Amino acid sequence: MDHLSQVIARINAAEAEIRTRYFEFLRIPSVSAQPQHAGDCRLAGEWLVSELKAIGFTAELRETKGHPAVVAHHPGPGTGTVPLLYYGHYDVQPAEPFDLWTSPPFEPTMKEGRNGPVTVARGAVDDKGQVMTWLAAMRAWHEVAGGPPTAIRVLVEGEEEIGSPSLDAFLQEHAAELRQARAVIVSDTNMWDPKTPAISARLRGMAYAQIDIFAASRDLHSGLYGGMALNPINLLAKILAELTDADGRIQLPGFYDGVPEIGGNLDAAWDSLGFDEKRFLGDIGLSVPAGERGLKPLVRQWARPTCDVNGIWGGYAGPGAKTVIAAEAHAKVSFRLVGDQDPNAVLDSLEEFVRSRLPADARAEIQRFSTAAPVVVPEDSPEVAAAQRALAAEYGRPAVLIGSGGSIPVVESFRRILGLDSVLVGFGLDDDQVHSPNEKFDWASLMHGARSHARLLAELAG
Repeated sequence: MDHLSQVIARINAAEAEIRTRYFEFLRIPSVSAQPQHAGDCRLAGEWLVSELKAIGFTAELRETKGHPAVVAHHPGPGTGTVPLLYYGHYDVQPAEPFDLWTSPPFEPTMKEGRNGPVTVARGAVDDKGQVMTWLAAMRAWHEVAGGPPTAIRVLVEGEEEIGSPSLDAFLQEHAAELRQARAVIVSDTNMWDPKTPAISARLRGMAYAQIDIFAASRDLHSGLYGGMALNPINLLAKILAELTDADGRIQLPGFYDGVPEIGGNLDAAWDSLGFDEKRFLGDIGLSVPAGERGLKPLVRQWARPTCDVNGIWGGYAGPGAKTVIAAEAHAKVSFRLVGDQDPNAVLDSLEEFVRSRLPADARAEIQRFSTAAPVVVPEDSPEVAAAQRALAAEYGRPAVLIGSGGSIPVVESFRRILGLDSVLVGFGLDDDQVHSPNEKFDWASLMHGARSHARLLAELAG
């Protein structure tokens, strides 16, 4: 029996061990956005260092201005091959609102799902479960062959869920070490469906900001001051409503600069995937498509920019009534970007858009939280071809090349700072409830992912 067959057999035999380690990882509440969990973020990094050392890597925590990063190296069989760089993140989204979870978010629970058993926990798929797919593959190679069949470097950060604010500086500081790689392998994306593997070839970019509107020096009685005093909530709601027109087009000046048209060949390829928009929306309790009118659903999701209000608050929002005109109002707004759109130019335009609509007694502040340029991954690289072969061998059908409506800012950073392209091989599903209560990961997807990464390592070893 060759090494790969033994590795696949070892993964299958180690299912209970994989679950035990996976659940240990999930129990660490490594919420990067909340200061009270800073110690838990460090603990998650230390857990990964221990796991990597146990399978023959040299591994350590390295400090950043925020949460620490994990860096590890394995020489492989010692043939002098250029290593692969595996990327992931150990931080997770906040679990609130807790009362919507059917089980405690940091106590992983196995339940029966649509396609079989699933693990429910915060981070189940994003990204702890996907990190576990390649960790399990590397452990199996270690146990069968003494190590992976090719040299590997690992970078796992702890700030992806807050926009990776420390990552660019970290990559620049360690560029000489990290850029000596063939490509970056990233598992933080989705499959096409539970039985069809996918490689993501494009990611939308991101521009994220908070708008703060201020008016009176204090909250006011709406009877005494109503009709006299400026209401900043009313003003902010009006500004937000004007961000898009009746056809769903975004109204910032210059917003569509750099947005490409989708060519016939790509359009036909996406049509051939047979995307069922009615089912996609029906799964989340909706029936009517939103976004730009007159465009196909996958074009809207993968190749067009968006504007969304992600949160809005001000005044009184407690139980019962309180007749108040608030002194201030706030909203968080994000833009998904495509093509050659410049995220900083988009936020410049947002700031001008807001300020041009302020009456005399209002003032505004715009807080910029994160930016990331859109990315298109080369589809003809040897690493993508290797991933296609590995996934086809595991699933018994070809992997499809898809787009992603989401953003992974580090992919653009790897290209800009290190000169490395990424291979985006993910095992999540549309119904995994990422960033929502009751996040889950299909157990079959995790096991398929582990075997897929084992096969990918063999393919990339040549």
